[in-house]
Amino acid sequence: MEKYFHGFLCIIIITFSLIHFVQAQDQEGFITLDCGLLPDGSPYTNPSTGLVFTSDSSFIESGQNSRISKDFERIFEKPFLTLRYFPDGERNCYNLKVTQGTNYLIRASFLYGNYDGSNTVPNFDIFVGPNKWTTLNLNATGGGMHEEMIHMSRSSSLNVCLVKTGSTTPMISTLELRPLRSDIYVSAIGSSLHLRLRSYISDSGLFLRYPDDIYDRRWFPFSDKEYTVVTTTLSVNTTNGYDPPQGAMASAVTHVNDNGTLKFPWNLTDSTTRFHIYLHFAELQTLLANETREFNVLLNGNIFYGPFSPRKLSIETMITKPESTLTCEGGNCLLQLVKTAKSTLPPLINALELFDVVEFPQSETNQYEVNAIKKIQTAYGLSRISWQGDPCVPTQFLWAGLKCSNTDNSSTPPTITFLNLSSSGLTGIVASSIQNLTHLEELDLSNNYLEGAVPEFLADIKSLLIINLSGNNLSGQVPQKLQQKKGLKLNVEGNSKLLCSEGSCSNKAGEGGHPKKNIIVPVVASVSLMVVLIAGLVLFFVLKKKNSSRSKEEGRTGRTSEPPRITKKKRFTYAEVTEMTNNFERVLGKGGFGIVYHGYVNGTEQVAVKVLSQASTHGHKQFKAEVELLLRVHHKNLVSLVGYCEKGKELALVYEYMANGDLKEFLSEKRGESVLRWGTRLQIALEAAQGLEYLHKGCRPPIVHRDVKTANILLDEHFQAKLADFGLSRSFLNEGESHVSTVVAGTIGYLDPEYYNTSWLTEKSDVYSFGVVLLEIITNQPVIDQTRERSYIAEWVRLMVTNGDIRKIVDLSLNGDYHSDSVWKFVELAMTCVNDSSTTRPTMSQVVIELTECIKSENSRGGTSQSMVSKSSREVTMTFDTNVNPMAR
Repeated sequence: MEKYFHGFLCIIIITFSLIHFVQAQDQEGFITLDCGLLPDGSPYTNPSTGLVFTSDSSFIESGQNSRISKDFERIFEKPFLTLRYFPDGERNCYNLKVTQGTNYLIRASFLYGNYDGSNTVPNFDIFVGPNKWTTLNLNATGGGMHEEMIHMSRSSSLNVCLVKTGSTTPMISTLELRPLRSDIYVSAIGSSLHLRLRSYISDSGLFLRYPDDIYDRRWFPFSDKEYTVVTTTLSVNTTNGYDPPQGAMASAVTHVNDNGTLKFPWNLTDSTTRFHIYLHFAELQTLLANETREFNVLLNGNIFYGPFSPRKLSIETMITKPESTLTCEGGNCLLQLVKTAKSTLPPLINALELFDVVEFPQSETNQYEVNAIKKIQTAYGLSRISWQGDPCVPTQFLWAGLKCSNTDNSSTPPTITFLNLSSSGLTGIVASSIQNLTHLEELDLSNNYLEGAVPEFLADIKSLLIINLSGNNLSGQVPQKLQQKKGLKLNVEGNSKLLCSEGSCSNKAGEGGHPKKNIIVPVVASVSLMVVLIAGLVLFFVLKKKNSSRSKEEGRTGRTSEPPRITKKKRFTYAEVTEMTNNFERVLGKGGFGIVYHGYVNGTEQVAVKVLSQASTHGHKQFKAEVELLLRVHHKNLVSLVGYCEKGKELALVYEYMANGDLKEFLSEKRGESVLRWGTRLQIALEAAQGLEYLHKGCRPPIVHRDVKTANILLDEHFQAKLADFGLSRSFLNEGESHVSTVVAGTIGYLDPEYYNTSWLTEKSDVYSFGVVLLEIITNQPVIDQTRERSYIAEWVRLMVTNGDIRKIVDLSLNGDYHSDSVWKFVELAMTCVNDSSTTRPTMSQVVIELTECIKSENSRGGTSQSMVSKSSREVTMTFDTNVNPMAR
């Protein structure tokens, strides 16, 4: 018998007649992510559930890994020990592959665990696609909570996004998706179900989930002093599509008083909240011939369903139709099970679920266009913090460089109408996926490094009105179809190899694709010959100028191109040290160890002599460590030890002479009016990285420098970089060791925070310090500057990168003389090196590879590459096109 509540409620009883599709032990389709877990720890099986957890690293492109405080580790299971947090960007999204049209249980878990040591519990929003799911207030829960919803995916991908709403940093511990049958937990179109309660009635205290529940729902036991718990050891037929776990349905509750009413009250914070309830029943007792169990189900005093009698050892589930949701006046809800007059036994219930209806009014961007823009992103290797989640909606998170239509009409999927990738360092050809942006009105790919032909498919995009391909390296004939398209404004200036139907396209930027009149030279061979001759002459004068400049510089400094002749490592007397320094006449520099003097060995070979200061408390220990290390290692990018002196307290180290001093001094321009060009800085970074790589990988056992900084990178007369100052270096006792526990040492600003906090020294400690060096090289900014918006250089650069314009980061003295792609690669590498977690930093071998790629990118733009340029001549020598200035990426 059906009853109607408030004139629109329709109740359905689901019986055992439905087919059972899912096998109990099958995890097919499950997505189970341990957020913050490193890939090398994935996958693993959680012993308490048998669930297989994997790292989230391949599902998201942003965020940083961390681990809860040790004070919490002993309390929680492995999946909650790690987490991912998101210090950068407003919206950070997981992208999950799903089956379109499938209902999914989505569960996200959050355990703050004081991972950052600040005791500041975060609050933020969580979105599914372009729609807000809920606001997370971890303060109200003591720093941990689970959120669960049931949502039908309308496309083949699903975005779960964490959105920053205040000053705290969003974080997540686990993210899980479970596919459900399409005919259960059905909600109205444009809405999803947010779990409020799922309980089974028992006093066992057992928490149930997978593998007891085939869908991995979480069931919590619930009882009351007014309840009498009824159980059975017999099997209950739980197969009706909802399929609660056997443990939940083998237990039920009745009232202690045969005439009593079972009551389940709850409150809604918003009285307009609509909800669905799912009540699960199975009779567990064998009723005598004169016994009956019959009751009505009431909600706030109104008949919800009834009269109803549960079936013996077989499940029946009472639900509401998707379009028939419930509300409670004033927000106070009361569900009652009331026995009928003819019933001899009190009401009984086994389990219940309660869901709030969450409206998801905003349609996702047209799926074909989402696929297209993501393929474009992949093709060009675009890495932008804003390019996550839905490209068009909500509008406050619109991807940089896009404009979309229909964003005001939430029921219509938005489409992409404008794509601006100007000055984004694009290489390769014009991506074919652009043709799938069928609503595109304007396309700007100007000032990049695109090659190949102008594709004809651009003419087939009917809505396209403006195309800007200027400032690239495109070649061949502009398609006739594109030139003749009416109403199209086409700009192909600055593509010297591009031809239009009537000649060169260099001046083409008119309406309808009509080029200015030009004359095609009939003898192509003559043109080719002229090009070769001109190129040869240009190359000749460039090389001549380069060699001339180098000769002048060497003449000015008294240096020659011959490499220094370093004698064998030997032990000098103090008298010899005094003699070679001319009684310590010329000071080259000062440090914590002592003073460095200029000297000569054999009266001809220049050397640098570091003499231990009597005030140095740890000098003797560092002296011994440096001598022992330099006596057994040798590499072109490590400063060579000529010899040493050890006589009582008189200690000195004799090194090869590095004519251009240290990198820190040179960047500060204390050496005059000279500025290191970007190409030279890249080479210096690579050579310093190679020196570190040798210490880490070429030495047995490996050596950690412990004091990597620009002041310890020296430059010879050819600007070749060499690492120096090995007094703090440490060797691993055994080659296979991953770390060594030691007293923290190093320089503030360059010091690895993980090493500082744990005293565990690893090779990655040097990587962190080297990352800071890279940031100094590109910014020429102090490592710590209290006048900046963010005083520490890594935090300041991270803030600037978030804003998207790298020109605010790059040293202004470079005056735009660099390839944008090499600069972006360099910054991204540096920021990876200074990641707080050592496990996510690259190795020095990987750093060497990445720096080599940066140099290739820089060299690809051609032009001259002098080591230095005088400030006075900068206006004359720096005449570069705007396409070398990096914009937002």
